[in-house]
Amino acid sequence: MKILVAEKIADKGIAMLNESGHEVDVKLDLTPEELVAVIPDYEALIVRSATRATREVIEAGIKLKIVGRAGVGVDNVDVTAAIERGVIVCNAPTSNVISAAEQTIALMLAVARRTAQANASMKQNKWDRSKFTGNELYHKTLAICGLGRIGGLVAERARAFEMNLIGYDPFCSAERAAQLGVKLYDNLDDILPLADFFTVHLPKTKETIGMFGDEQFAKMKNGVYLVNTARGGIYDVDALARAAASGKVAGAGIDVFEKEPCTESPLHELDNVILTPHLGASTKEAQARAGEQIAEYVLLGLAGKMVPTAVNVALIPEEVMAAVEPFIDACQTAGMFLAQLAREGISSLEVKAFGEIAKNDVSVLATAALRGIFSQSSDEAVNFVNAAYIAEQRGLKVSVSTDPVHHDYNNMVSLVARAGNQTVEVGVTTSGLDGVNRIVSILGYRLDLIPGKYVLVMKYEDTPGKLGKIGTVLGNANINISSMEIGVMPDNQGEAIVLMNVDDPVPEEVFDELKQVVGVTDGWSIEL
Repeated sequence: MKILVAEKIADKGIAMLNESGHEVDVKLDLTPEELVAVIPDYEALIVRSATRATREVIEAGIKLKIVGRAGVGVDNVDVTAAIERGVIVCNAPTSNVISAAEQTIALMLAVARRTAQANASMKQNKWDRSKFTGNELYHKTLAICGLGRIGGLVAERARAFEMNLIGYDPFCSAERAAQLGVKLYDNLDDILPLADFFTVHLPKTKETIGMFGDEQFAKMKNGVYLVNTARGGIYDVDALARAAASGKVAGAGIDVFEKEPCTESPLHELDNVILTPHLGASTKEAQARAGEQIAEYVLLGLAGKMVPTAVNVALIPEEVMAAVEPFIDACQTAGMFLAQLAREGISSLEVKAFGEIAKNDVSVLATAALRGIFSQSSDEAVNFVNAAYIAEQRGLKVSVSTDPVHHDYNNMVSLVARAGNQTVEVGVTTSGLDGVNRIVSILGYRLDLIPGKYVLVMKYEDTPGKLGKIGTVLGNANINISSMEIGVMPDNQGEAIVLMNVDDPVPEEVFDELKQVVGVTDGWSIEL
């Protein structure tokens, strides 16, 4: 496939893309019109912050499968248009967390010790030591608003300065706060008068923009220090300027702005405010990580696998993903198998998870199964973004059930579909030393087969000599059998099923001969 890299990313990221065998084009500084013109040739687009993947771009990308943003936010990607087109949008959200946390600490130290102002004075050939007396961080109280990845890293580093840590985050558990050494408060107002330093690590939402205004600054200690490396506007700029000018705020370090680039604001005029041009992620290490991570995730998307940072797919907790990930590919394979067993359109699908895996949220496995099913019957680009949407549009009802007990396997997933008057079933597991997908049940018959690309499935009366006849017919047709498994019903009703991995697809005329010679009562030629 073809990958367009529209902005500069780390050389190692480019190398990873090239080594994958895909065709990679690096075309920098494309105009919006040029991007729309070239995007129809590409399956993947990688951008940073300058290039905008607008609706026009995404709709023009008729082959587009994934858009990767080599950075944290995706403000420059039309996610809604991507959902409608079944295009995955992913980012590299952890690439800059260490850099952002260090920038936070750097600004805290800079505003407390008036480093930038002292430097400017020295450059004017002055020596005013007394003018730049600062404050220590030692034993001061730091309020951290937002205890996600970056807020947590800031807390860890602030503990090294022996600061007292308090925090506000309505989505942070008491256990998580305790691990970080942060005393958690339920209300923002409660921490306002307590802190000597404030740092915010919150997303940009209608609730967070302007959440610190005149009223909040008035409740803070006199001489408080403020830092923002998260999103512009969380501190109301005009209110902050008034508080800093009056001395209520002794100093502020601001790295982010509502509209960027920002070359003028009320803060630009204030000597006790240090401004930096959004440098939180601007380290060589962060840029390298962003390039490597986005290359990894784009390659996963092109391979049809789950992309862990996809922003238009429901996020899955890391511990859940670790448990269910081995079954994602297995369920997709089972879905492909199931769709070919069903001779009519599937109207309902039940995904049943058994064993240890059943203790987790396994809904992503239903999505994987749908992707496999639709890959056999849809000309749409079916992926983890739009599989559930396509099912809804087709009236396919999906349910998920779990049972922590299974007598035969530690983990197993069974797909049961209704197609017309027929019920079809495929069970899979990934247990075993080899860790590969195994079909362990089909149409109620128990067996154990590692499926290949072509699988011949036949039901027949279980009498001696049948396998020899099958081998003769396939041998005469020059079709090699690479492996096989025979399954029987638990109650042994006298009918058997055989699954054979063959090297080539079985032509219809050969299948007809098998029915006549062997007495096959039902059969399928499956291609995976």
